[in-house]
Amino acid sequence: MTSTLVTNIGELTTNDPELGRLTDAALVFTDRVEWVGPASAAPAADKRVDVAGRAVLPGWVDSHTHLVFAGDRTAEFEARMAGQAYAAGGIAVTVDATRSASDQELTANLRRLVAEAVAQGTTTVETKTGYGLTVADEVRSARIAAADVDEVTFLGAHLVPPGADADEYVALVIGEMLDAVAPHVRWADVFCERGAFDADQSRAVLEAARAKGLGLRVHGNQLGEGPGVRLAVELGAASVDHCTYLSAADVDALAHSSTVATLLPACDLSTRQSLPPARELLDAGATVALAGNCNPGSSYTTSMAYCITTAVLQMRMTVEEAVTAATLNGAKALQRTDVGHLSPGARADVHVLDAPSTTHLAYRPGVPLTHAVWRAGLRQR
Repeated sequence: MTSTLVTNIGELTTNDPELGRLTDAALVFTDRVEWVGPASAAPAADKRVDVAGRAVLPGWVDSHTHLVFAGDRTAEFEARMAGQAYAAGGIAVTVDATRSASDQELTANLRRLVAEAVAQGTTTVETKTGYGLTVADEVRSARIAAADVDEVTFLGAHLVPPGADADEYVALVIGEMLDAVAPHVRWADVFCERGAFDADQSRAVLEAARAKGLGLRVHGNQLGEGPGVRLAVELGAASVDHCTYLSAADVDALAHSSTVATLLPACDLSTRQSLPPARELLDAGATVALAGNCNPGSSYTTSMAYCITTAVLQMRMTVEEAVTAATLNGAKALQRTDVGHLSPGARADVHVLDAPSTTHLAYRPGVPLTHAVWRAGLRQR
């Protein structure tokens, strides 16, 4: 297997507690990281790449996206910017467009967005179903997603379809739909929010998914304080995502659990919500991840750098905290130990910035800084 030496690294962020952040560093990788250390001590390799003092870090781990969809919601966005409040019901517009699209159209759009993300340094992607809301369409979405992303989540409980009875739809989700989709996914999620699913309905979905052997995720506390965080922590969900409105009890529960608080700041900006209380969560000891939430309604971006910039400039996170949240802690939200860090043995997901340090991600907001990307040792750009 061909080995690559990346040398003359100005700043190397490893996310390894023993290696830490190195200067004048190098690393050697095949499909996995083989060696990390001072440039002067680097072993020989088949290929050599001199990055001329640039910063190197793990590829972004985007642990929350919705990439299997058709159509857009530009009109909804324009109305929201003019003062209309965000409501979960807008999801139905995307459901109609997605059901009408062909497999080829959905696949092409998914691949376009994944490629866009990779070009900006994202090397691990989670995505969800949830724009089908019938058994056949949810299975189709899961199958299409599984072909092109790392982690797939079943989100049949995204919205009660217009005209459907909520309890009857939940029965479908936890019965025939779950049975059909489960072989194609690793996770299950529920939108536990006003306008979507209440606490009892959300619990039924999560408990049924857990009985099927799926890991749990929760959309919670996006539009106001509610039961999402408490339910996620109680059931041992890997992640509860949004966390925009948290009580002191919610913060404490997250800080004393293994559930990751995944924050989606691009969504909060697009919906003109408050930004989540990142500083409070971090100071309490919670594990915080950042993710993009790319979807056509509330966060149509694939830029993890944008999320990091927002977290640093507006959410009072340090650059180091934000980078960790978008790499190592994104991996924790997916319960992955092979990505999000550059320790020997990790998957060789390497992101080179056209800057001498990660500080430039916030210091130069809006400037595209990705210089090169390898995923599992293969050059992407």
